Amino acid sequence: MKFGIGQAVTRVEDRRFTTGLGNYLDDAAPEGCLHGFVVRAPVAHARLRSIDVGAARAAPGVRAVYVGQDWPDAGLKPIPIRAALENVDGTPLAVPPRWPLAIGRVRHAGEGVAFIVAESRRAAEDATDLVEADYDELDVVTDSVAALGDGAPLLHEEARGNRAFHWSKGERAPVEKALAEAAHVAELRLVNNRIVINPMEPRGALCLYDADSGAFTLSGSIQNVFMFRTLLAEQIFGIDPAKLRVVAYDVGGGFGGKNQIQPEHALVMHAARDLAAPVKWVSDRAEGFLTDGQGRDQQTRVRLALDKDHRFTGLYVETTANLGAYLSTNGPVVPTGATASVLGGAYDIPSVYTEVRGAFTNTVPTDAYRGAGRPEACYLLERVVEIAAADLGVDSIELRRRNLIRPEKLPYRASLGHLIDSGGFEDLMDRAIANADWDGFEARKAQSAARGRIRGRGLACYLEATLGVPNEYARIDFDADGGVTLSVGTQSNGQSHETTFAQIVHEKLGVDFHRIRFRQSDTAATPLGNGHGGSRSLQLAGSAILGASDKVIEKAKALAGELLEAAAADIELRDGAFRVVGTDRSVGWDAVAEAAFAAGRSESDRGLSGDDEYTRAGNAYPNGCHIAEVEIDPETGLIDVVDYTAVDDFGRIVNPLVVRGQVMGGIVQGLGQAVLEHTVYDTETAQLVSGTFMDYAMPRADHLPATRIDFYEDAPTETSPMGVKGCGEAGTIAGSPAIVSAVCNALGLRHIDMPLTPEKVWAAARGR
Repeated sequence: MKFGIGQAVTRVEDRRFTTGLGNYLDDAAPEGCLHGFVVRAPVAHARLRSIDVGAARAAPGVRAVYVGQDWPDAGLKPIPIRAALENVDGTPLAVPPRWPLAIGRVRHAGEGVAFIVAESRRAAEDATDLVEADYDELDVVTDSVAALGDGAPLLHEEARGNRAFHWSKGERAPVEKALAEAAHVAELRLVNNRIVINPMEPRGALCLYDADSGAFTLSGSIQNVFMFRTLLAEQIFGIDPAKLRVVAYDVGGGFGGKNQIQPEHALVMHAARDLAAPVKWVSDRAEGFLTDGQGRDQQTRVRLALDKDHRFTGLYVETTANLGAYLSTNGPVVPTGATASVLGGAYDIPSVYTEVRGAFTNTVPTDAYRGAGRPEACYLLERVVEIAAADLGVDSIELRRRNLIRPEKLPYRASLGHLIDSGGFEDLMDRAIANADWDGFEARKAQSAARGRIRGRGLACYLEATLGVPNEYARIDFDADGGVTLSVGTQSNGQSHETTFAQIVHEKLGVDFHRIRFRQSDTAATPLGNGHGGSRSLQLAGSAILGASDKVIEKAKALAGELLEAAAADIELRDGAFRVVGTDRSVGWDAVAEAAFAAGRSESDRGLSGDDEYTRAGNAYPNGCHIAEVEIDPETGLIDVVDYTAVDDFGRIVNPLVVRGQVMGGIVQGLGQAVLEHTVYDTETAQLVSGTFMDYAMPRADHLPATRIDFYEDAPTETSPMGVKGCGEAGTIAGSPAIVSAVCNALGLRHIDMPLTPEKVWAAARGR
């Protein structure tokens, strides 16, 4: 099949995007739309003594100005979080209230203190100069370890010592025993640096309110419409979720940063109801730096126990996670459950224990960033494996080979409980080594040296997990003319669902690929949906599409039987046509669809559709091996990634062209964190120093060479009917450790923390 599963079909959505026909939030301009603008605190920690908005309310074009106290006065609740954790002693984590606008105190620079709604964005922005706020500045803390220390300024009365939680997973005693009895313990302290999430399209929200029905319609640049509906309706506004429709049209990238309930989503809803008019807010890039949930920011101590035969016997991980000024929607789960979901990787480690302390600081709240916990787990593990190899004087590949999960041990129950059902970990690593021409490295190193460059190489094995809510929904509807509409509860923010999901329908039904329409991200289109994230969409939505297809086929066979005067049991679907088995009598989808809509049919029997809700049997575990080679200019400290090889096990591949793009994008983001990106706060004022692209370095096309990307399809998972595992985050997970290890290899260093800036590398090259 030209457009079926396994074919490199060109993305159909790109025609719309490249010709200016995309439907993004800022394209929406309903009649009478008002525009919101948030007045933000210029200080990072202060008592808000007073705020005077009288002059702003009287400014030309201004319809309303809201301040923090207006929120509880209206009977509304603080912004909720999605997942609750328990401390090691069984008590709940601390959840201080996060109001959409500050009440009495601001805790990070850029926190909203007023929301101005006016007839134009310019009018709203102009009125900000008329808001007078009196701040009594307080001491600040930006570092998570310092925040938990004695004498640190306290952010919340509800969180003693700035501690949000102290969480653990695994059995501590066996790991401590393994460490005590180990022939060698490899130990490393490392930093997983903070990242600003920078999707191409900034965040935004638009709300319409129908006073007659009391119903809201919220659209926005968001990632998970059903989660937004539940949290906003039930936990903030106290309304029936049926009264809130949430829809996202085209969304220009998310990477986790649009999977969070943010103050502005609630503010536009409140203002739309209060003013009985549509209200729209769109962030600009500078505002995004100050307010979008940021990623990573963890400090970790990791210890790996090895016996005399160099086998891993125990892994102990202690992390301090910087949560920012408040708990964000998914913030607590990223350094805890999400990281633990793959801790231990593809290695056979009998005992693993992890504990995490979450700290409040005067910084932007942290949340999911592409990979969300899995990159952190891979980075700490792959770096300590390299340390262990260096300590023991053994080849790191052979050390990995000795400890990777053997095929005969699959399915493998990991120490922390997750079940890895499939994988060819050693075979895959060997393929990556061959593809990278590992044996030819010394010759390339000599060539680099002849040009005054230092060359190094690094390898990283990774294990990912398809996380998120375990169920998904899909529906297929035929029109009378034979057109097909596929509706799904998951969502694409650039992952090409419009193409790959249509390939599944085409493969299963044999209908014309170009007649398949796609509908997503609308709480009015499907009864449930859980968005994307955790590389879950193909495993879950793809399986639901198969189920919906089966139901359509069953109904269509009965219709074809009527047309062919045969029993439905004698009808088969082959090559896009329904045939009477053993004959040449057949009808196509057009005739079947026409019959389904025939005038004589009752309303209940009219039409042709099928739907399915799929619940996965278990998490799938994509995995792979990435190898990076770098060249370093010792005179400037500049790093060039000159060669990159990736071999990934994503199970069955639906569209190799799309998957290559996903891997490439992830590699670039992994490289960005390793070499370029770093969020910097002034430690004295907690002001964001890296607040623009002049100060925050983003990767560009010339930072990465052409890469070799290969797929290992010999170990499909049994957790989904198609055997797919998910591919969305692989490059981000493996990219950083591979590149950091390559730089350490080049410089002969034990470890160097990200980001590997020229100044840091230049000093390291000189032994400073």
